[in-house]
Amino acid sequence: MSSVILKRQFLKTLLSPSLYSASTFSIPSIFSTTHPSTFSTTHPSSSSSLPSSPTFGLMFDIDGVIVRGKSVLPTAPEAFHLLVDKSTGTWRVPTIFVTNAGNTLRQEKADKLSSWLNVAVTEEQVVMAHSPLKMFKEYHEKHVLVVGQGPVEQIARSLGFSQVTTMDQLRHVFPTLDAVDHKRRRAAPCSFNKYFPRIEAVVLFGEPIRWETSLQLLVDVLMTDGHPSAAPSSISHPHLPILACNMDLQWMAEAVMPRLGHGAFLLCLENLYKKVTGRDMIYTALIGKPSEITYRHGEHVLQQQALHTVGLASPVKTIYCIGDNVCTDIFGANLYNKYLQRRRLDTAVMTQAKVQDLGSRSIDNLVGAVGELSGAESCYSVLVETGVFSADGGQPVTLEHSPRDFLPVENSYQEPAFTTAHVLEAVQTIFKREQWMGE
Repeated sequence: MSSVILKRQFLKTLLSPSLYSASTFSIPSIFSTTHPSTFSTTHPSSSSSLPSSPTFGLMFDIDGVIVRGKSVLPTAPEAFHLLVDKSTGTWRVPTIFVTNAGNTLRQEKADKLSSWLNVAVTEEQVVMAHSPLKMFKEYHEKHVLVVGQGPVEQIARSLGFSQVTTMDQLRHVFPTLDAVDHKRRRAAPCSFNKYFPRIEAVVLFGEPIRWETSLQLLVDVLMTDGHPSAAPSSISHPHLPILACNMDLQWMAEAVMPRLGHGAFLLCLENLYKKVTGRDMIYTALIGKPSEITYRHGEHVLQQQALHTVGLASPVKTIYCIGDNVCTDIFGANLYNKYLQRRRLDTAVMTQAKVQDLGSRSIDNLVGAVGELSGAESCYSVLVETGVFSADGGQPVTLEHSPRDFLPVENSYQEPAFTTAHVLEAVQTIFKREQWMGE
């Protein structure tokens, strides 16, 4: 079975209509079909017609937009002060933070954002790369191997996984498998390792610290069907389920050039597995930007903020996604905008049966239902020049850096709705476009 089919099957599970009920909001029957490439930033000169409540919401990337490493970018605090009430500190515009980072808990990230921006950010406003995994309930009772940095076991349990083994724990059970670093080699394993419970699925949160250890042991686990106590007589295929989060090939920290991210680690793992076994490694699910599933989950969170935090009476109609990475932030937002456009067309002119017969990547083909959106009509990508992307040139911008399972792709998906120098200019431009001055 191909990776695309498997991906669709599990996206269907994740996007079950029961998870995203649209009962709170009604879907308008008339929609704009503006494509991101034809986005207009013009606005009327009169302020008398400015709406008092926003009809738009914002999704912000973090690294390269708000911070670089541990350093807050200069314009970031001012940008977010425009989004909150000066007297009460409450949010006036529905705002969430969607990051491909997966090495911390949502509350910890919210606390950092609050400190960086001097505004109150709650856990409910943060979408991590691994956040949608809480809906993969069929894996929550399985014995999973988790890989990444930070408190990965705690993160996995917070998402609902009950039987968790970390990479460090695995290498202690099977010490002879980790042989690259001679100083870390340990004595021969105890005979009891054959009683170690079989790994039933692999969860990849982010790039590990010691790539050689994780690459070697992951290939071992996949080749032995979850129990690397003995060499396999044959290699099982398809292999164990793999749930991978964060597909960033590169990300921006304090260094003058982008750093390799989890997407680079996945690329190494894919090629090593194929080189050793002669078969393609198959992802059960790819979570995080640019996956449409993450933007669908993000919209659900954003609409909840609009309703419960900002107190809007109607759903957010327009989503703006602000990011610094063409291959994740821009590509993903444009993919989701394409989905929204197709969704509106399908809802307006086609029956459910015909929708399900379409051979596109429409999420509706995975969900199998019509009318389950939370209300958004458009999703616009906004590129800032403070992170991976630089207007000064350097590394070429190409969607060939995108994850394997998203290729090939049209070049038009790398074009943002508009580009700004920094996040403050992005917020100001959005206000003008939406004719909303935030009075």
